Amino acid sequence: MTVLKTSLRNFFAHKGRMALSAIAVLLSVAFVCGTLVFTDTMNTTFDKLFQATSSDVTVSAKGSSDTGETTSRTGKPPVMPASVVGKVRGAQGVEKAEGTVGSTSMTVIDAHRDKLSPSSGAPTIVGSWNSNDARTMKITKGTAPKGPDQVMVDEDTAAKHHLKLGDDIGMISVVGTHHARVSGIAAFQVTNPGAAIFYLDVKTAQQTLVGKTGVYTNVNVTAAHGVTNDQLKKNVTAALGHGYKVQTAKEVADANQKSVESFLNVMKYAMLGFAGIAFLVGIFLIINTFSMLVAQRTREIGLMRAIGSSRRQVNRSVLIEALLLGVIGSVLGVGAGVGIAVGLMKLMGKMGMHLSTDDLTVAWTTPAVGLLLGVVVTVLAAYLPARRAGKVSPMAALRDAGAPADARAGAVRAVIGLLLTAAGGWSLYVAATADKAKAGSGWLGLGVVTTLIGFVVIGPLLAAGLVRVLGAIILRVFGPVGRMAERNALRNPRRTGATGAALMIGLALVACLSVVGSSMVASATDQLDKTVGTDFIIQGDQEYTLINPQMVQRIKATPGLERVTEYKLLDADLATPDGRVSKKETINAADPTYAQDLRTKTVAGNLADAYKPDSMSVFEGFAKKHGIKLGSTVSVDFKDGTTAKLTVRAITSDDVVVDKGAMYASIATAAKYVPADRMPLDQLVFATAKDGQEAAAYKALKSTLRDDPALTVRDQTDYKKALKDQIGQLLNMIYGLLALAIIVAVLGVVNTLALSVVERTREIGLMRAIGLSRRQLRRMIRLESVVIAVFGALLGLGLGMGWGATAQQLLALEGLKVLDIPWPTIITVFIASAFVGLFAALIPAFRAGRMNVLNAIATD
Repeated sequence: MTVLKTSLRNFFAHKGRMALSAIAVLLSVAFVCGTLVFTDTMNTTFDKLFQATSSDVTVSAKGSSDTGETTSRTGKPPVMPASVVGKVRGAQGVEKAEGTVGSTSMTVIDAHRDKLSPSSGAPTIVGSWNSNDARTMKITKGTAPKGPDQVMVDEDTAAKHHLKLGDDIGMISVVGTHHARVSGIAAFQVTNPGAAIFYLDVKTAQQTLVGKTGVYTNVNVTAAHGVTNDQLKKNVTAALGHGYKVQTAKEVADANQKSVESFLNVMKYAMLGFAGIAFLVGIFLIINTFSMLVAQRTREIGLMRAIGSSRRQVNRSVLIEALLLGVIGSVLGVGAGVGIAVGLMKLMGKMGMHLSTDDLTVAWTTPAVGLLLGVVVTVLAAYLPARRAGKVSPMAALRDAGAPADARAGAVRAVIGLLLTAAGGWSLYVAATADKAKAGSGWLGLGVVTTLIGFVVIGPLLAAGLVRVLGAIILRVFGPVGRMAERNALRNPRRTGATGAALMIGLALVACLSVVGSSMVASATDQLDKTVGTDFIIQGDQEYTLINPQMVQRIKATPGLERVTEYKLLDADLATPDGRVSKKETINAADPTYAQDLRTKTVAGNLADAYKPDSMSVFEGFAKKHGIKLGSTVSVDFKDGTTAKLTVRAITSDDVVVDKGAMYASIATAAKYVPADRMPLDQLVFATAKDGQEAAAYKALKSTLRDDPALTVRDQTDYKKALKDQIGQLLNMIYGLLALAIIVAVLGVVNTLALSVVERTREIGLMRAIGLSRRQLRRMIRLESVVIAVFGALLGLGLGMGWGATAQQLLALEGLKVLDIPWPTIITVFIASAFVGLFAALIPAFRAGRMNVLNAIATD
């Protein structure tokens, strides 16, 4: 009980000094809990949606996906004849069966040719209005569609795009463009996570999506009273045979939820990873806080030992203080995490994904995980300072507070740090010289972890050297004040090293990712310059957006073009000469002119020969794996056609970036074995202008594509910019998440300075008494902060660039051979670090300047 009382007294006596450490715990726990609440809420939202919108049993055409998505390489959804509905109605236990038509391979535009697709990446669905939809949607304005000139839109999409009754809407599919006017607006009875949905009557949907009537993509089946969904599925399957996909409501919901979870899990674990980095940085803050508090209480602890307190009691007292800090920070963090989750939901709402706070899900495991993590991390971080406190002898009561650390322990630490750093450097060297990326990635991971730990351990030794160098460059120009700031930073190298290490971690990751991202862009740009021999690339803005034949013909008719190359993807199983069958491979079918549009390196043969009749190419790795040589015959079983015997005329190099691992054949060869109605649409179209007409052809192509805004034409400059922007957006998102760790590191600098000011109260009072002005005192503390921040930045940026350069060497094995150091980014981060140091010192410097001189001198 005495230990507990002492701990509580000390904790509340120093509550101001504990505050920043508590904020670090709070932020880290809040990020973890916010991530868990947000992803759980999304799961709940989608669960409700899938359960509400699924019929008891759904019958789909063979070849449709488990999730009910109707995209395909032909641009048309898989369909069933209308006779299926009659067979289903005749099955035992069926109360009602209704045929529906739907597709997600659509582009929908308004009267101004602006796309009405969601910006969140959710699908655009065009389908027939049916009784299942009427059960889950409520018509709030107008009426359901009743003819070819009518369409109904969901309320969220109408609000976002300011659609009203009577507005014209165009629906672009492989069949063509169908125009209709808004006849009604319907609202979801459950939360719509962001899909844009447009309803037509059945006959119009059939004609618009498939090009003919009398077919359906799905049959919604309702069970009679007392019939279970599983029994109904058996009865329907017995009535239809096994040529169709029959799923219960639970199976459809589970398939959809599994698809959603795969995306959510990637997001969840990525965000938890960044929370882990913030926790790691927070550990340094907590260690520094308790180390400085123990040092300041050396005399107090010595007195406690002198009057009978054991080492265990002193140790336990410090750990109880850490426990209190962890509990308070974690409890507040759990509450803040719910707030972060709500904030993320609002942010997703602005991006087009609507999530209702009514579905806010806080599982019991979320606060449990947050509390456990926060408390355990805090107590573990405080263990070393607590152990150090337990070693304080009774004689320490006769000495000044803040006795110097054990020199022998410092020497052992330096040796361990040097060994770890050397081992990490060797691991990075092995990774950089590896022959295979997979093997090298393991060494890279080991090198990153080991060098990071090594730099953390060796931090005090590096601080003693680098701070002197930085002092000579930065601080000496400020005269005596600058020299005092340098000596203050050098006074406790262990403290300076730990504070700098906290900042080092975040900046090392920023530098590493900057180097990798910049090198990827530079390498891809270099490959485009070397390999792409066409002027323009036309493609959809989404993966599922294909180019319909009508648009291809219009592209070919565009004035100023010398040649146009079509490019399709076909699924096939390949039987190779070694007797093995390689399933679910992709054949890249193109016009023979593609050999001019893409100058792909070959290790054997000529790529142009692969476009001859009944010919193909394979890539180097596939050829080695299956013993294929020039002249070998490969049996190609096209998924939507028959089996072809194709002769290998070329083997392409694996040392490429564009179309790496592609197998080529001509469209004419594929057309011999795949029926015209099953032939995939073009994924891409390449166009080359006549000499001297590039600008005019570019303008003409943009005019041609105005009628289908889902398609984009890019010249090589546009393509490079799009690639750079795509990687830049990803990096910016990662930098945003890393900002949490950097914020915690800044709190560490603030806390270190604040506690350092308290520790040096008498010294500051004496300096003020002998003539140091308030302005000089504040400048000294600011300069000390700047040199610590710059020290951490030097370590972090140097370490990160080393990691990034090593990672680029592994990427070079995959064809990304250009190492590009983004010096503008590195220099900007370095300069920003100095300003971070200035910002972190504002409050400690202000408080130091306000000290009463006489009271400061009298401080014990």
